[in-house]
Amino acid sequence: MLPVQLHSDEILSHILSHDTTILIGETGSGKSTQIPQLLLAYGKIAVTQPRRVAAINLATRVSQETQSRVGDTIGYSVRFDHKLSSKTKCKYVTDGMLLRELVSDKQLKNYDTVIIDEAHERTVLTDLLIGFLKELQQQRKLRIVIMSATLNAESFSRFFHNAPILHVRGRRFPVQQLYLREPCDDLVEIAIRCVVQINAGEPLGDVLCFLPGQEEIDRAVTFLERITPEIRQRGFPLMVGMPLYASLPPSEQLRVFQKVKGKQQSRKIIFCTNVAETSITVPGVKYVIDSGLRRVKVWRHALNLSTLLTVPVSRASAQQRSGRAGRECAGKSYRLFQESDFEKMPLVTEPEIARCDVTEPILLLKRHGVNDVLNWSWFEHPGKESILQALGELLLLGALDARGSLTPLGYRMSSLPLPPQLSVVLIAAEDKQKHCLDTCIDIVACLSVENLLLTPPWEQRDIVNERRIAICHRASRWGDLVLYKELWDRYFRDSPAGDDKRTLCQELYVNQRAMRQVQKVRGQLRGLFRLHEDPDTSAHHALETEEIPAVITCFLSGYPKNLAILHPDRSYKIVTTGETVQPHPASTLFAQRKTDCPAILYTEYVYTSKGYARNVSRLDLSWLGS
Repeated sequence: MLPVQLHSDEILSHILSHDTTILIGETGSGKSTQIPQLLLAYGKIAVTQPRRVAAINLATRVSQETQSRVGDTIGYSVRFDHKLSSKTKCKYVTDGMLLRELVSDKQLKNYDTVIIDEAHERTVLTDLLIGFLKELQQQRKLRIVIMSATLNAESFSRFFHNAPILHVRGRRFPVQQLYLREPCDDLVEIAIRCVVQINAGEPLGDVLCFLPGQEEIDRAVTFLERITPEIRQRGFPLMVGMPLYASLPPSEQLRVFQKVKGKQQSRKIIFCTNVAETSITVPGVKYVIDSGLRRVKVWRHALNLSTLLTVPVSRASAQQRSGRAGRECAGKSYRLFQESDFEKMPLVTEPEIARCDVTEPILLLKRHGVNDVLNWSWFEHPGKESILQALGELLLLGALDARGSLTPLGYRMSSLPLPPQLSVVLIAAEDKQKHCLDTCIDIVACLSVENLLLTPPWEQRDIVNERRIAICHRASRWGDLVLYKELWDRYFRDSPAGDDKRTLCQELYVNQRAMRQVQKVRGQLRGLFRLHEDPDTSAHHALETEEIPAVITCFLSGYPKNLAILHPDRSYKIVTTGETVQPHPASTLFAQRKTDCPAILYTEYVYTSKGYARNVSRLDLSWLGS
C-alpha cells in the first residue's frame, strides 16, 4: 500500500477539519492519486497540475483505480482536450484552465475542494491561483489543499493564516548517484554515450534522460534512431527513443507510458524536459540521466526584452529527477556534471513570477475586478516596477483607460487564450479588409507554438534558407510573419498526403509535430472568431501580396513599441529606447540590404551575445501615420 493509503483516516480527518491544509508528500507517497479519492464523498473536486501530460495521465490512472471510464467519475480538462460528463466529481485540470473558469465563474461554484498539486514549481499561474483562492475563501466555504513533494511549507502556511502542515513519507528505493569526473562540451553527445553505456552494461530497464529543451531532445532522438540499428546488430537490446515535452500532442506524450509492442529485448529511452520531474511516474524506469540544466526565459522589464537562458536546476529539482529511478526498484542516476557543481546549485527553484512579464496576469486581475493590483493578495509580489510597466503596456494597447479601468477592448482581450499583444492583433484584423483576419489567425497560431522552425546545422543553414525562400518568395521582402503564413499555406493546401508533409518539413527544417499543434490552435481561434472551416481545402485562403501591408499593420497595433528605424550609420534603433537591434540570424531579413528596409517591426527582443529582434517584418515608414 502507498503511504497515503496507510494513513488515510488520519489525513482525511485533518483535511476535513481545516479550511486549508499544506501537505508535503514525498516522492512515491501517492498524494496526487490518493488524496482526491479520499475526498470523493465530500463534494466536487478540482485538482490542478502545471502540465497537460500530468493532468491526463493522473486522470487516467485514478479512473483505473476507481474502476470507471475516464470522463465519468474522474475526468480532465486541458487545452484542446477534455473528457468530462455530468457524472464527473473529480476533475484534473491545468492551472490555466482553472484560471479560465475563474474568469467566467468568480465563485468557482462547481467545486467544494480545490487541490493545488506540485505547488513547488511556482509557475506564475500557480501563484495567481493561490492568490485568487485565498480571497475566495474569505467569501464562501471552500476547502483548499496545497500539495507538493518539495516545498517551503512554512511560507505557504503563513500565507494561509498559519494553516497546518502535514508530512507524508514517500516510498522509494535506493538510487546510486554517479557523477562526471570532468566537464563535458557537447551535452547531447555525452547523453547518448551514457545511454549506449547503460544499454550495453546494465540489466533491462527504461531510461529517463533530462535535457534542457526541445531542440536538444529532438537532436537526441534523431541521433539515437541513426545509431540504433548498428547497436542492435551487435546483440544489444533494442533502444526505442521517445521525446517528452510540454508542446507535444497528448497522444504522443502518452506513448511513454505504454510498453514497446512485440519487442522482447528492448528498453525505452525517454528524452524529456522537467515535464517528467514530478507529477507523472513513467513505469519501468530504472535509470535517470540528468543534464542538470533547464531553459528559462527571463524578462527584463526595464529594457522590454527577454533573455533565453540555460541555467542549472536547483538541488531540490536534481533530487526529484534522481528519485524517478527509484520509484519501482533500486536504480541509478547518472549526473552529467561534477559533484562539486551540485553543491553550487541553488537550494530551490525561484518562482516564475520573479522573472516573467506580468502584463497578462495583470489583465486577468483587472478582468476579475481587482482595482488595486499593487496591493492584491500576491503570494510572491512581482515588484512595483514590473506591475507599473505592465499597466503602462495595457494602457498603450487600449486595454485600460486613464483611470486604470478595463475598457471594452480589454474585456475582449482577456477572453482570448493569447498574450494581450496577439489578442490586439486579431481584434484589429477584424476591421480590416476581407481575409485579413484569416491570415492573422494563421500567423498567430504559428507564433503560439514553440520551436516550429528548427535550427539547421551550420553547414546546411544557407541551403535550408534558400529552400524556404524558394517556396515562400514573398518572405524575402516582407519578413518572418509572411514566412509563417506561406509555410502554413504550403503545408495545409499543397501537401495533403502524409508523406508529402513529412518530406516538406524535413527539407525546410519545420517541426511537423509543432505544425499539428498549430492546426489545433488555429482551429480554436477560428472558433472563437466564428470562422467556420470549409471542408474543401482548395477553398483555403492563401496569402495575397496586396493584403500584406494590412496584416503587418495589425501586428503593429499589437506591438507599437517594437519598432526600429534605420539610421544613417546603417543600424536599426528602437524608437522608444534608442537601443541598437538587428534581425536575428534566423530571420529572412537578416541578410537583406538595409537600404531596402527602412524600418522593422518585431514581436520579440532577445539578448544573447547582443540584442536581436525575432519574428521581424519590413515596415514602410508611410504606414506609421495611419
